[in-house]
Parts: sequence; C-alpha cells; structure tokens
Amino acid sequence: MSAAAPAELTRGTYVGGGWREAVRTFPTFDPAHDDRVLAHCAAASPADVRDAFASAREAAPAWAATSALERGELLQRTADLLAARRGDLAETLTREEGKTLRESDAEVGRAISVLRWFAGEAAQPTGSVHPASDPRTLLFSLREPLGVVAVITPWNFPFAIPAWKIAPALAFGNTVVWKPSEITPLCAALLVEAFHDAGVPAGVLNMVTGLPAEIGDAVTGDPEADAITFTGSLAVGRKIQVGAVARGVKVQLETGGKNPVIVLEDADLDRAVELTVRGAMWSAGQKCTATSRALVLPGVSTAFKERLVTRVGALRVGDPLDDAVDIGPLASEAQLEKVLGYLEIGRDEASPAVGGAGITREGNFVSPTVYLDVDPDSRLGQDEIFGPVLGVIDVPDLDAALAVANGVRYGLSASIFTRDLDRALQFVRGIRVGMVHVNRETPGAEPHAPFGGMKDSSSHSREQGKASAEFFTQLKTVAIDP
Repeated sequence: MSAAAPAELTRGTYVGGGWREAVRTFPTFDPAHDDRVLAHCAAASPADVRDAFASAREAAPAWAATSALERGELLQRTADLLAARRGDLAETLTREEGKTLRESDAEVGRAISVLRWFAGEAAQPTGSVHPASDPRTLLFSLREPLGVVAVITPWNFPFAIPAWKIAPALAFGNTVVWKPSEITPLCAALLVEAFHDAGVPAGVLNMVTGLPAEIGDAVTGDPEADAITFTGSLAVGRKIQVGAVARGVKVQLETGGKNPVIVLEDADLDRAVELTVRGAMWSAGQKCTATSRALVLPGVSTAFKERLVTRVGALRVGDPLDDAVDIGPLASEAQLEKVLGYLEIGRDEASPAVGGAGITREGNFVSPTVYLDVDPDSRLGQDEIFGPVLGVIDVPDLDAALAVANGVRYGLSASIFTRDLDRALQFVRGIRVGMVHVNRETPGAEPHAPFGGMKDSSSHSREQGKASAEFFTQLKTVAIDP
C-alpha cells in the first residue's frame, strides 16, 4: 500500500507470523478531512486475541533462549527498515493522526532511535555478583524475561510509544501481544510490517486491531498475559490495574499529565514564550507531556501575557501536510468534541485572550486558545484537556508557584524559566513530577533516560533507558557451592 494513497482494505491482525484475512473491518479517517476514509482495517475478535496470546506463549521459550545479541540484531534490522521507509511512514502518520509532517518525521526518527538504542542494550551486562557469607559460594543474580507481555498503546504517538514498549520487551526476551489504538491502525500495520520484514520469528510479536469495546477486556484479561504495559487515560489505566493486580499480573501505567511551566522575573522572556507555545500547541496539544498551565510571577506577568497572546494568535492552523502550517487537526471527532466541551466550560470560568472556539471548516480543527487569570482550582486549572488550550495563572512567588503546580492529581512533567541556579534547584527539589525541565519545554525525552511520572500520572515504574529492565525482566538469585 502506498502511504500517500487511501486503501480499500488494510491488514490489521497479525498472529503467529502472518496476517489474518479480515472477517470484519472498521474505518480509519483522515482527521483533516472528516469525510475521507483512509482505509477499512481488520477488526479482531476475542477469538483472534486468544489465538494471539496462545501464539505468544508457544513462542516464548524459544525466544527467551535466543541469544540476546540475536534479539538485538532483529531490532537493528527493524530500525534500518524504518529508516529506509521514513518518508512514507511520516506521511501516513500525518494523514492518519493529524500532526504536522515535520512532527511526524521527528516521531518516526524517535522510533528508529529507540529501536537502535535497545538493539545495543541487548548486548549490555545484566545481573550482578554478590559477596557470600561462605567464601566458597558463588552468589549472583540473573535477569530473565517475564514471558508474554500485553502492550496497549494510544494514538498520539503511534510509532514512538509502541517502539519504546515493544523494543525492550523483545530485547529482554519476552514475546508480545500488541493492541494499538483503533484511531491509528495504519501506522501500527506499517510498524509490524517492518518487524515482519526484518525476520521476527512467528509468535514473538502479535498484533490485534479493533475497537476497545469489542476486544479490550480480552486483551487485558487473557490468562496467558504475564505483564501489561499501558499508556492512555487514567480511568482505563486504573481499571486495567485493578484487574491485573487481582490476577497477580505485573502492570505498568502511564496515564496523563497537567503540566506546568513557571516563569520567574529573570527569565529569558522570548525563550519562555516560544517554548511555552511549542509545549502547549504543537501536535495540537495532544501529548501527555504538553504544557497546560503557565504560572507567572508579578514582575513578568504583563509582558509574558502580551507576547504569549501575540505568538499564539499568529499560529497557522490547517492541513498538516502543508509546510506552512503550525497546527493540524485533533486526531478524531471524539477528541474534537472533548476539547470543544472544555472550551464551553472555559466560557464560564475565564475569558479567552485568543481562540476559544472550533474552526468552521472540514476536519477536526480547533483554534489554539489561551485563557488568562485562570483559577487554579477550576476545571481549566485541574483537568487534562489534551488539546491546544493553555491557562495562565498569576502567582506571587516561587513557593506559591510550586504549591499551585503540585496542586493537581497528575505529576508527569514541569518546567521553569529562570537564570537563577538557586531557584532552579529549589524547583527541582520541590516539584512533584517525574520529568523536570529547566529553561526547556515540558515535552521531551531521550531514549536512554528514564521516562515516567508521579502521583496519578504513573504506576511508579519507568519506561525507556536502563530503567526499562525493571519492568520487562524479573530477578533470579543463584548460589552455587563447589
């Protein structure tokens, strides 16, 4: 299938090393043209899900026994194929999810980097040697795979997030059953196609596409699952966690954020405004790490607000394939309705300085919006909106800013803009988030560094980097006497 052309039917259920013929399908839409169907994708059944887990279970012993170096070589070959197909993958991502082409290209590049990093990580030392009370004893620990991992991913990063879950799962010797979002099944099929073409053994990676109402419980409740890793909404994540804990299944959650920037009086204002706008508005605000609140001190409040409103007002909204466009559509009609609902709430809580409405045109477009003088305890100040909406909150000092920043249920990412090292370190120590930035935007992560949040943003585990081994492996302690 050409990435640039719609298809009548695309593959979507990959089990046991092959694509299954679609018995039923569901449509995937172009969010920039809400009447344009990109493809009809395979709708997996609960029986398909059971087959996928059975296939993963059957393949697990041989894959765990495969050399870690060989597992790393599979990831490297997959990364090379993604790199060769990067242009087509980015265009498919833009057409299906709606982010601008430059952002899509960057995301595909991120997925490639993740795969290459874990390809190398597969060859790194694991386990440790410990002193024993008996000097004749060899006492050491090994890291071993969990078995079968259920991977559930969202639509907002359909290449990067699956890559940073699937790559470590496979590198450490697990087999995978992957349920991607029903909003981005074309991207999912192209990622699996790269693994298939790279030679992934039958049953090691399986994918089921479909609607959560039809197969969600089958995926999270299958008795063959030894672990579940999930990125998505807090409500769904907590439901998965409750069910998994009851069955003794290891679970990892990443579930959202309400991310603040704090702007101090000594900040580089141009930098603070630009990175606040990028963090809040790029990808139409549809990042778990997107900037949602700007907490501004008195000495800089007026100037920051003026520059912020001017910069947001100049943003260009439109077809994300157009290089001149800054912001594309929201990813789905349901997402549009959610954001429009918050704009209605906003009318009762604050006045928009710019934006505040949908855009009357074909597609799921909404105006980038800034609310000034937001009440920290209001819905605008507390809820994760997941759209291009920013609330500005005036605070008297850094202590008050930290109190407001920490006064939400989430704790994923936060940033401060200042030239004062002492106050930057006060922020680092006082902020209750997992990702801390100084003079940087709130989005941003590196493949080799831990990623995750505190409070309701996470299950307190971390993804990416060496920290990923903590979830995707289990420790075995061995004592050998001669």
